[in-house]
Amino acid sequence: MVVNLAWRLFKHEARRGELTIILFAIILSVASVLSLSLFSERLQSALVERSSQFIAADSQLRSRKPISEEWLSQAQAQGLATARQVSTRSMAFGETQMSLVDLRAVSDTYPLKGEIKVTDEPFGTPAPTSSTPAPGEIWIDSRLFQLLDVQLESTVYIGDGEFTVKRVLTEIPDQGFSIFNTDPMVLMSLSDLPATNITGPGSRVSYKAYYTGDNDIIEDYYEWLRPQLDEELHRWEDVGDDESAIGRSVARAERYFLLASLLAIVLAAVAIAVAAQRYSQRHFDPVAIFKTLGATKQMIRQVYVLQIMFITLLGIAIGIIAGVIIQQIVVTALAGQVDVSLDVWHWRPVFIAVLTGSICAVLFSLYPLLRLFSVPPLRVLRRDMGAGLSSKGLQFGASGGAIFLLMWIYSRDFEISAILFGSGALLVVALLFVTFGLIALGRRLGQGAMGSWQLAWARIRRRAMDNSVQLISFSITIMLLLVVLVMRNDMVAQWRAQLPENTPNYFMSNITEAQKGGLEQHFADNQVLIDEFYPVVRGRFVAVNDERVSTEVTKEDDPEQSEGRRGLGREANLTWSNTLQTENRIVAGQWHGDWQSPGTDNADGNEDGNVLYPVSVESGVAERLNIEMDDTLTFNVGSEIVQTRVSSIREVNWQTMQPNFFFVLHPAAMQDFNATYITSFHLDAQRKSEITALMLPFASVTLFDVDARINQLREIIEQVSLAVEFILVLVLIAGSLVLFAQVQASMDERQQELAILRTLGARGRLIRFSVINEFLIIGTVAGLMAAMANEFSLFLLQWRVFDMEASMHWEYWLIAPTAGALVVGVLGAVGCYRLLRLNTGQLLRKMV
Repeated sequence: MVVNLAWRLFKHEARRGELTIILFAIILSVASVLSLSLFSERLQSALVERSSQFIAADSQLRSRKPISEEWLSQAQAQGLATARQVSTRSMAFGETQMSLVDLRAVSDTYPLKGEIKVTDEPFGTPAPTSSTPAPGEIWIDSRLFQLLDVQLESTVYIGDGEFTVKRVLTEIPDQGFSIFNTDPMVLMSLSDLPATNITGPGSRVSYKAYYTGDNDIIEDYYEWLRPQLDEELHRWEDVGDDESAIGRSVARAERYFLLASLLAIVLAAVAIAVAAQRYSQRHFDPVAIFKTLGATKQMIRQVYVLQIMFITLLGIAIGIIAGVIIQQIVVTALAGQVDVSLDVWHWRPVFIAVLTGSICAVLFSLYPLLRLFSVPPLRVLRRDMGAGLSSKGLQFGASGGAIFLLMWIYSRDFEISAILFGSGALLVVALLFVTFGLIALGRRLGQGAMGSWQLAWARIRRRAMDNSVQLISFSITIMLLLVVLVMRNDMVAQWRAQLPENTPNYFMSNITEAQKGGLEQHFADNQVLIDEFYPVVRGRFVAVNDERVSTEVTKEDDPEQSEGRRGLGREANLTWSNTLQTENRIVAGQWHGDWQSPGTDNADGNEDGNVLYPVSVESGVAERLNIEMDDTLTFNVGSEIVQTRVSSIREVNWQTMQPNFFFVLHPAAMQDFNATYITSFHLDAQRKSEITALMLPFASVTLFDVDARINQLREIIEQVSLAVEFILVLVLIAGSLVLFAQVQASMDERQQELAILRTLGARGRLIRFSVINEFLIIGTVAGLMAAMANEFSLFLLQWRVFDMEASMHWEYWLIAPTAGALVVGVLGAVGCYRLLRLNTGQLLRKMV
């Protein structure tokens, strides 16, 4: 009987449109969450697939010892594709010349992801190839043709092996992104490596195993493999561990997609809360009538809970269909510009969308329904009597718990969820205090001659508590939209700042002091502008405050220091300058540009009388190696000892395409050392064929081509930026619909107010402008409070989550109140348009 009654009431109210608002809110919540989440999941999958090309696989295992064949066999048995690579430094000999090379020996299945690129002539246009070097042949870097004075089909000797040069190697997927890896590369077959006899005892060799397959299988394999790994010898990596500029950009984009989807969940929750509140208020009279006719509380509860279930199921079904259609339209529109596969389907967004609709419909309807059930039967005779339940604690507890639960379930990131939830909670508390200020202000401004502004302020004071809920809803919505918008602007601006126009795409190293002037003039004569020259000396960081540090990575290589202070584990590239590099920022101490040389009154020295030259340390290294201000650092450069004192700690932007250094010394510290120099230049793609002629007079200078990597990074950034634009549009649309739903929620009460004002003789112009002015005031206050909360949220997000430099956004303190007033004012005018056009008789009839 109860189910039948609930179903009949559901159909009756559906025909009358009583369920429109709450149904629309559930559809909005499910559709926005599903479309954003599904699009984000597909885009992330595409980005991960694209990024996996930079490590040549889905995952890789690095080792300082040969990788067990049993491990590879186990991977293959579980259905994973595998490949291998062995890399080392070795000498390569032509008939007349020799050079140190970066030797890579690969299996014939390499690479599992990405492409090897080759060309038919040195510095030619690269083209991908699906093959690898055959036994007995090698592919060599363009630079080696100059350094070894060889041609294609020439013979090159590596160790005890003799090989034929068959192709010009341009790029391999995982060659790295460091400009200090300057040795030219040689690619050979893994089967030829034993014949060279260069990987014996004492050689520094790196071994890699590559794995590609289903994520679940890779995770199962890693769980099997992990107990057998030695953390001192092995390192497991996947795309998420990529610390290059590309890896960081992709990781930051994924966090932004997550943030946008989280905000969509909050917007959906706000929409359902507003709709449920209105639904409850509109059914006070029917509940009072039911109780008058003898219906029990249990029966009423069952009827309305069933109605909520019917609404929820219908809303979820329509919302899923709408969400799939929306994201399909977006994916189709972006198909030619962003790598989003239409063939990949993810069930997690569907589950999250259904869970969002269900939890929001239940928990956000809990307080309104409890109020509805508490309506007394006497309301049939006294319409001024409302619900007996007035406590807001249950409402805020249920609503807040629902929002945080959904955010945490979706993101699986407590930090992001806590930042957003905490910011919203602080905003709600602040807005409650603002409401009391508006009441006091409305009491003062609502007095005197009754104009549209006075009437608006009087209405704000009279409807203070209802306006406080509306103000909170508007402010949270505007704040969330600001967070998405400003974060998008800051993130895209920082991405594009990494690669401005004319970013250097070639680097040169091993430039001697004698070559600097001639090289700069030669390039200038050919209309190529060279950037700054950076002096470089290779040195080993050996002590902090006279405490020796480990100089090798593994305990095996340096057993005496296994328990001592940690060092770099390799040689460092030391540079010196009195000028702070661009994109470097001092975070502690002072830059050493004004340091006085030895012999002056403020020269720095230690107890032995040795001069302690100032050094600036990169902040990440300082934290990792526990280096603090005024520590004494000792470097071994060749056979000489250089002692320094930490005068400053720098924060470095590693995403810029310029040489960056862990240690920058004062020039006086390195005046007795012969340095080589690093510099860079930009060359347009159409002039690429001129490289050989440019470098011909300087055969000993090492050229490092990063043009391909820059193009890859720029392409990914452009794709991600475009995807972010569409996600921003989806969130803005969702936010606008929520704002409109909030305006609609107050229509019933406004209808009564308008009827009374019309009856008392108020003119239509006065009423219209008073309503618009009320929304303008609320929108302005909501925008101002949203701007304040936005700064707080952005500071925490940029600092803790996105690893960006936090900054103030003063322009939004003006934009947000202005936009809030305009948007809320327009939505208020549109929402009230039908009511404002009704005459007094029509308004009174609609109230009956």
